[in-house]
Amino acid sequence: MDVMKILNDLRQEREIIEEAIITLERLARGQGKRRGRPPAWMAALRDREKLEAAGEAEPAEAAPPAKRGKGAKKAGKASEQ
Repeated sequence: MDVMKILNDLRQEREIIEEAIITLERLARGQGKRRGRPPAWMAALRDREKLEAAGEAEPAEAAPPAKRGKGAKKAGKASEQ
């Protein structure tokens, strides 16, 4: 068992954990609504999530086309006049 190797590994783990803590603290603090475009990595992540969600969704049945314009006149109205 190499104690120095274990210590180096633990130090690296500690650095990673400290970076994660700092990032989470920044997120928790929040600085109001951000302005401008999101960073490229965030936009890429959002696009990838959309693609994955679209791939998981089952294809929906085709909905009937919406009727537009005036509807058909009712027969009852024509006979009353």
